[in-house]
Amino acid sequence: MEYRKFSQGYALRLDPGEEVVDCLTRLVEQENVQLGTVSALGAANDVTMGIFDTQEKKYYSRRCQGQYEISALVGNVTRQEGKPYLHLHITIGNPSTGEVYAGHLSACTISATLELFLQVWDGQIGRKFSDTVGLNLLEFEA
Repeated sequence: MEYRKFSQGYALRLDPGEEVVDCLTRLVEQENVQLGTVSALGAANDVTMGIFDTQEKKYYSRRCQGQYEISALVGNVTRQEGKPYLHLHITIGNPSTGEVYAGHLSACTISATLELFLQVWDGQIGRKFSDTVGLNLLEFEA
C-alpha cells in the first residue's frame, strides 16, 4: 500500500495480493483517522461479501474467486470503543461472464490495483450495538 496525505484526506494505491480491509484499517490506525468516507475502484480476484438477514439478525456471506472489476467500493470510517470501525459495501462484476455481485465487504484481495480515496471529516461519530436491529449503529453524542 502506498498513500499520500492531502488537506481533505488520503489517496491510496493497493497492489496485487494486498487485502483492502487490512490495509485501510492499518492506515486509519496509523493516521488516527476518526471519521471519514471511502470511495474506490479497481480489480480483485478474491472477494468475500455478505448480506444481513434482519429477521435472523445474522450475516450470510459469499466468496467470489476469479477476475472481477470493482465498479464501486463505498463506505465510512467511524470508531467503536476507540477502535477503527469500517463499514464498506462493494459491487464487483465480470463483463465476460455477466456476473455481478454486491454486498457488505468482509475481505477483498487485489488482483491488479485499487485506487481508494479516504475523505476525512472533522469530529467523531461512534458505534453502538442495537439489540433491536442486531447491528452496530451510528451513535451521535449530544
